[in-house]
Amino acid sequence: MTVIDNAVYVDGRRVSEPDTLEDTYEQVRALQGMAWIGLYRPDPLEIESIGDEFGFHRLAVDDTISAHQRPKLERYDDVLFTVLRSASYRDDVERVEFGELHVFTGNDFVVTVRHAESPDLGVVRKRLEETPELLKLGPEAVLYAILDQVVDEYQPVVDGLQGDIDEIEDQVFNGDPEVSRRIYELLREVVKFMRATQPLPAMLADLRAGFSKYRVGEELQRNLRDVEDHVERVVEQSAGFKVLLINLIGVNGTLVAQRQNDETQRLSELSLRQNEEVKRISSWAAILFAPTLVGTIYGMNFVHMPELRWQLGYPFAVLLMLVVSLILYTVFKKRGWL
Repeated sequence: MTVIDNAVYVDGRRVSEPDTLEDTYEQVRALQGMAWIGLYRPDPLEIESIGDEFGFHRLAVDDTISAHQRPKLERYDDVLFTVLRSASYRDDVERVEFGELHVFTGNDFVVTVRHAESPDLGVVRKRLEETPELLKLGPEAVLYAILDQVVDEYQPVVDGLQGDIDEIEDQVFNGDPEVSRRIYELLREVVKFMRATQPLPAMLADLRAGFSKYRVGEELQRNLRDVEDHVERVVEQSAGFKVLLINLIGVNGTLVAQRQNDETQRLSELSLRQNEEVKRISSWAAILFAPTLVGTIYGMNFVHMPELRWQLGYPFAVLLMLVVSLILYTVFKKRGWL
């Protein structure tokens, strides 16, 4: 059975918990109270049965059966159909998980259909039952309390996203090579969160526009304005997260390019220094090679060799070594190799 909670309220107090939906229909009319039926992933026949009893529009029934709807607010005669997306944040995997909630409100009933574990409507029901003066204001009070719960559950998501963005900023400026992927994945989660929250201001404005027509009490109006303030803050923060993450992508790209340029420059300077060293070593090798060559030639000791018995042969050889070395030194010095 997909009925999680089924109760009839009179003057804000739970007076009956019918065993079947048929009993609920009978008692709510007999007691002139309000029925609040909570469903969890009901099958199509249950939705259609409740829809036939309370006069749900066929399009709203189809949306509830198919689920996967974006947040919206639609009125079909005396029945208001509201779709909300709850959210929770899993910090371990940095992912926003969404729930889907459909709320039908009429003159004497509230039907909530959850397609996920969240939001926890048991908390909403308990809070309202503890404040019967609010609950006796009728289905609108239940709808506003549900809106308040859904929006309150957005704040931990905002806090989780903010914490991860702060960590990403540190990674970007510390040069973490894995940060680009993390930025992209978190940006994707922020965009999904924005899809769930951005329609809410317009939805709440539509509710506010109907205050006079549907004679909404001052207390409920104050509650709705409080929800609007929270929604505006969440929407602004999520939009700011998107801009910040996009900017971080650009900043990270700039820093990566700068680090690459610095590395290229460092390698170029190292290569230049190596070239200078090679030139210096090659120059001295050439200078030392000249006397070595002269000394090698004059050290052959062949019998028939010019200048072998020349009296000035030794001074001439030494002088030749010095002259050749000085000439090479002067040439290399002028070229900047030494």
